[in-house]
This record gives sequence, structure tokens and C-alpha cells, in this order.
Amino acid sequence: MPKMNVESFNLDHTKVKAPYVRLVGVTEGDHGDKIYKYDLRIKQPNQEHMNMPALHSLEHLMAENSRNHHERIIDIGPMGCQTGFYLAVLNDDSYDNVLNVIENTLKDVLEAEEVPACNEVQCGFAASHSLEGAKELARELLNQRDEWTEVFQ
Repeated sequence: MPKMNVESFNLDHTKVKAPYVRLVGVTEGDHGDKIYKYDLRIKQPNQEHMNMPALHSLEHLMAENSRNHHERIIDIGPMGCQTGFYLAVLNDDSYDNVLNVIENTLKDVLEAEEVPACNEVQCGFAASHSLEGAKELARELLNQRDEWTEVFQ
């Protein structure tokens, strides 16, 4: 296959084993700042996917709570295929630190009593949320914590 501009389009999705966390790339800015982009894969590509209400709530919870564990989170955004998230961090090249941020954030999800910004003023589709679904995804991912560093089958 021809090389694509998007890194994940060059990844052989039949060879990965979810769940995992992998460094996708590093982008350096004009002044030396670096953005580290990670693939947080939760579901096995082309075999499973997260349902939208659970994914949406997990996104809100992770976006809000991850910033309590790291001051330079740029973004956490879902993949269109509904199998994971992208996490972008500024000026932190420690893979172990990112794993700990994800772990601690998922523990926060389990303790949550509500989904942050789950209303029509702060969310574009406030009717599509599931706190219990987000907790189930977090629990599933935490139960497989020892597998996060193993990307390929």
C-alpha cells in the first residue's frame, strides 16, 4: 500500500492487539516545544468498538480529569472508528508518565458521580451519554493494565 500522510493509516490494524498505548509521533514547534501524540487503543480494530454514549462520556471524563494529573495535556479525542482515543501531551517524553496519567484518570472515571459538561449549554449532543458505560470501559481497560505496552500480536 502507498504511504499515507496520516500515521494511523500506515498502521496494519490486523497486527495490533488492543488494549495498548503507543507513541504515534512527535511534532516539534518552531521554538523547540514538542507534542507527543499517543494512540490509546481500547477495542480490537475491526472486531469491537465502543458504543457512542459510553465513548462520549469517557471522552468528557478523561478530558476533564486527565488535566488533574498532568498540566500539559493538549487534547484527548476519540477515534472515528470508535476503538480508542488520541492523547496529545506537551513537552513530556516519559512513556511511563503518560501510562500513569491514563491509569489515574481511569480511576477517576470509576469514582465519578456524573459526566462533566453533560448539558445542552456545554455539549453538542448532551442526550448521548452513559456514565455507567464509561465506567465499564474504564474498568475493562484498568483490568488489562499490564497489557498496555504490548502493541502487536
